Amino acid sequence: MSDSTIAPTSPVVLEAWFDLQCPDCFVALDDVRALRETYGDRLDVQLRHFPLAKHKHAYAAAQAAEEAVEQGKGWPYVEALLARTAELGDRGEPVLLEVATELGLDAEEFDTALIDGRHLLTVDADEAEGKAIKVTGTPTYVIDGERLDGGQSQEGLRQRIAETVDRLLKG
Repeated sequence: MSDSTIAPTSPVVLEAWFDLQCPDCFVALDDVRALRETYGDRLDVQLRHFPLAKHKHAYAAAQAAEEAVEQGKGWPYVEALLARTAELGDRGEPVLLEVATELGLDAEEFDTALIDGRHLLTVDADEAEGKAIKVTGTPTYVIDGERLDGGQSQEGLRQRIAETVDRLLKG
């Protein structure tokens, strides 16, 4: 997702590879929020899309998140959608439009974007890059060239990321 939490000139970039139908990614939001709170504008958290085949609506959710970026509410949309992963799995794409409406976004434009596929290339590019760097599950983080697989275990990930950010900020 091209919408990051701060200006792109941030000294440290954390890529968060998420599947927006993944319950583990919802849990990982606590770590992302804590890191953003701790580091503020010294850490640029960038969401990257890695929709997993086992999640039927993850690809559409990634496209919807890109539309939310276009409408100025990328991260709020992602956070609201991840809070409804089970509902997305049960009810599908109508949930994408409901979340958009709840956030005051143009749901009709969301629907059009999903139909015309205007964000397909962005999602496909993220997915291809993720495969190239051997992302296999979500959440996965990349910071300073190091890949941290939260899909295996999120235990200690926030601390490892914080240690890397501290090292990079000093260095």
